[in-house]
Amino acid sequence: MIVDRGDDRAVVRLCAEALDLPEDAGEAGALVERLTSPPEGRVTVRLTALGEDGGPTGVVFGSISDADPLLGHVELIAVRPDRRREGIGRELLAAAERELAARGAQRIRIGGNPPCYVWPGIDVRYTPAVCLAQRAGYERTNTAWNMTADLTGGWTGAEADEERLDGAGVKVMRAGPDTPEWVRGIWGNGWAWEVAQSLDRDGAGCWVAVRDGEILGFAAYGANRPSWFGPMGTAPAAEGLGVGRVLLRRCLADQRADGHSTAQIGWAGPVAFYAKTVGARLERIFWIYTKQL
Repeated sequence: MIVDRGDDRAVVRLCAEALDLPEDAGEAGALVERLTSPPEGRVTVRLTALGEDGGPTGVVFGSISDADPLLGHVELIAVRPDRRREGIGRELLAAAERELAARGAQRIRIGGNPPCYVWPGIDVRYTPAVCLAQRAGYERTNTAWNMTADLTGGWTGAEADEERLDGAGVKVMRAGPDTPEWVRGIWGNGWAWEVAQSLDRDGAGCWVAVRDGEILGFAAYGANRPSWFGPMGTAPAAEGLGVGRVLLRRCLADQRADGHSTAQIGWAGPVAFYAKTVGARLERIFWIYTKQL
């Protein structure tokens, strides 16, 4: 039986069992909490498959954002390991498609709905999820990736970069409550929402670079889950100062202090920058699938 309800604690336990990659299992609680606390302008769907004992055997999360009301997202499907190969995932996906279509979706994407998301798409190591998408008629339409930063060592050039900024009159400090609005003015509502989340959540934070009272750049972490870094941006007028390098390292140092040995740079863009600055490596690869209803 599939219902549009379910005990949050039981769903978290199910996700912790089903998401068997070490990068995900330990943060199941954060993932469920994020998906059930989305930004404004988003319609969310959560469907739970119940077993004969009334406990959850699977769950699916979906959403539609007002940024594209014709595009539905399936953001997370999890099936209890001992109940796999029974068609539960297929039933949950079909039910999510029906619910999203009833809310106006004409296309469905198995992938993240920024700025509040679990992954960009399906981690290629989740083979059953890839097989499910293909059997359900989805086509692979894009590829995304994360980079992994090792937090156990130091970073070459960090001290020199800090001194260079200080010599240019740039101060690096914790972000204040005005930062989200500044981010919104340059990068829009999505990143502004993530920065606001980073200021309000445990295990999250944000740094800014300031000169003469003007913000030049920002970097945030923990907006979607504690071990993930991002977003980060430098104002066009400040490009070339090395602001991003210092802000990135400040965030990663915070995450190290919080007990993380690695950080995930989510949906990473400038690969060369992250590789050179903190020795980050490409690691998690995600396939994004789309289906026309």
